[in-house]
Amino acid sequence: MVDLDLRLVRYAVVLADELHFTRAADRLMIAQQTLSAQISSLENRLGVTLFVRDRRHVELTPQGELFVRRGRELLAESHDLLAEVRESAPPLRLDVITEGLTSGIVARELLPRLTGVTLQVVQGQGFAATVTAVSEGRVDLAFGRVHGMGKPLPANLRSQLVRWEPVGIVLPADHPLAERAQVPMGELAGHRLVLHTAEEATEWQNWNEELAAEFGLTFGWRLHGHGRGAANAAVLTYQAPSFGPLEAPVPEGVVVRPVVEPVPLYRLSVFWRSGRTSVALRRAVTVIQEIAAGTAG
Repeated sequence: MVDLDLRLVRYAVVLADELHFTRAADRLMIAQQTLSAQISSLENRLGVTLFVRDRRHVELTPQGELFVRRGRELLAESHDLLAEVRESAPPLRLDVITEGLTSGIVARELLPRLTGVTLQVVQGQGFAATVTAVSEGRVDLAFGRVHGMGKPLPANLRSQLVRWEPVGIVLPADHPLAERAQVPMGELAGHRLVLHTAEEATEWQNWNEELAAEFGLTFGWRLHGHGRGAANAAVLTYQAPSFGPLEAPVPEGVVVRPVVEPVPLYRLSVFWRSGRTSVALRRAVTVIQEIAAGTAG
């Protein structure tokens, strides 16, 4: 019994297509000498001659024609097998918190780099709300800031820092600070701010309150709601600034400005459940780091 190497089957099929070692090697992206040696090895293992070749031409023997015809079928079946296995795998469930954050950017770029993986994106509106779902396996990956959740992180979760994410200030377009290309932190102390959070996003509320305490900022309104749309509407309604992501789209009448002196940073990590993780999840964690590194600038 001879075990067939699909790689050698593919070599033989491509050579049969081209009937020219150099062209076939170019298609396979290997050296011509390597292709010749591999075909000879295949023939020796099979105990038959598949190709007749000399300095001028290459042609198939009757045994070669049979091998190539059945080899094409074998390659097609192997392709179908892989596709069926991939389609049967459960989707990778990714929570991005809300729109406009690095997590959303990562989600958009993640799928094209995870060949054969179905990605299911959800918005839990806050890591504090999603942490239980990750711990119980109902969500595979989630982004968030562990500090300020109001409860300890489950022992079965693992995390990896994605980036320190700069946070901007969202302003009505006619607000005095909107005229600035950058807003110094000290100038925010003279304005009452809107604190807009989802009730589940205790970590975001905690970050805002710690920042306010450190730099003497005042919140004139503390509101609960979901999504950046509701937060932007609050900025317009109260004509007051509010912290928010720099990358998020804003409606007409609202602008986002970077904050400086200092730049407020939000520690964003990716979390997953420990134990027997899937190949897709392990690949996703690696790719997330690569994508985040590209957005850091």
